[in-house]
Amino acid sequence: MANPSGGHSADRQDMTFGGHLEVLRRMLFRVLGVALSIGVVIFCFKELTFDILLAPSHWDFMTYRWLESAMNAMGIDFHFQEYHVKMIATELSSQFMTHLSTSFYLGLLFSSPYILYELFRFISPALYDNERRYATKTAVTIYILFIVGVLITYFILFPISFRFLGTYSVSEQVESNITIDSYFDLFVSLTLVMGIVFQLPVIAFFLGKMGVITAGLLQKYRKHAFILIMIVAAIITPPDIMTLIIVTFPLYLLFELSIKVLKWIGKR
Repeated sequence: MANPSGGHSADRQDMTFGGHLEVLRRMLFRVLGVALSIGVVIFCFKELTFDILLAPSHWDFMTYRWLESAMNAMGIDFHFQEYHVKMIATELSSQFMTHLSTSFYLGLLFSSPYILYELFRFISPALYDNERRYATKTAVTIYILFIVGVLITYFILFPISFRFLGTYSVSEQVESNITIDSYFDLFVSLTLVMGIVFQLPVIAFFLGKMGVITAGLLQKYRKHAFILIMIVAAIITPPDIMTLIIVTFPLYLLFELSIKVLKWIGKR
């Protein structure tokens, strides 16, 4: 606990280096235990897990139905073309290893609130009260933004990317058979990219605190930033105008949110 003057915790001040390592070791064991326990539960629900993870590969995924409903509500008769992509495993252990690794990754994802809590417990005794408040708000913000990035990947970016890449053909003579490894490699990579990209407001906050950037600077180069965001969106998405717009919109909102954060810093 922090002392009345708002300083560091006396418990950790008197602890030796070996004592700190022991606390860290126990924390890592607790974190690993929780993550593995959740991973085991997920592993046992194989059908449900992969029904959810493979859903974005279906031609009638909910995102397509939402877009069709939105278009029809605007008086536009629009329907996505039906498609079917065969998924295969090329190695004997591919499906089992994918099941195992996916369960572990999901275990980490679902245990991430607990992991953040344990990390905060570990570092908080070394922080002052005002630093502790900043650390709490920053950790919560990072987690929320990461989860939003994951959801956007699952519902928007990945299904559209899979639809384009899975059905793209250079010739009718070439049949696409997507391996389960390539499916999840793309899924994980896009999830990590969007999870990191969505930390832009947090990065802006720290850069603003250090005086590296200001709200005025970002406003001055707003047009340039919009073009850069479109280029980034074009790189991480298929060459399709609808996909480009869908991905560019939330990324640009993050840029505007970063300006709001920097304005808030300037008023303090």
